[in-house]
Amino acid sequence: MLALNLQTIKSGRERFERVYPADVVYSRNDDFKIVAPVELGFDIYKDKDQYRLVGKVATSLELNCSRCLEPFVAATETAFDLRYQRHTPVTNPVEREVEEDDLTTAFYENEEIDLGQLMHEQFYLALPMKPLCEEACKGLCSTCGTNLNRGGCQCHPRWNDPRLAVLEALKKES
Repeated sequence: MLALNLQTIKSGRERFERVYPADVVYSRNDDFKIVAPVELGFDIYKDKDQYRLVGKVATSLELNCSRCLEPFVAATETAFDLRYQRHTPVTNPVEREVEEDDLTTAFYENEEIDLGQLMHEQFYLALPMKPLCEEACKGLCSTCGTNLNRGGCQCHPRWNDPRLAVLEALKKES
């Protein structure tokens, strides 16, 4: 586990910078694979037992194209501004509305912040909704499955709209 030991933070503001090898940052059975060293840098603001981490994480991810299904590498850099507070067990859960601050607040235990989890979340947030190897990707042939970026296929997909059958018949008659 990649962890930030909070007991080493002595002042109100400190800087943290590390470069982790790609294989150290664990990516579960994800939609991406980390293929370059991960650069993590952030400022730590300490206020009693609450911490604010403001920085960025950058690496290269291998994704699968949504159109042609081929793997490609995309450079990824994402900024974050997260607040961490000590995890305390809830004894009397009260239902309440989720507020804006709740979306940027995370919890730590045992005086450690899990940096692996932080990076993993940021990579997921940085993923495009529809990853494309290139904007002009032609995708796959819907009939034979050939990758149209590599060349054409011999298929001639043709769909006849049944609503236009009468017009087709008239066209053939003339």
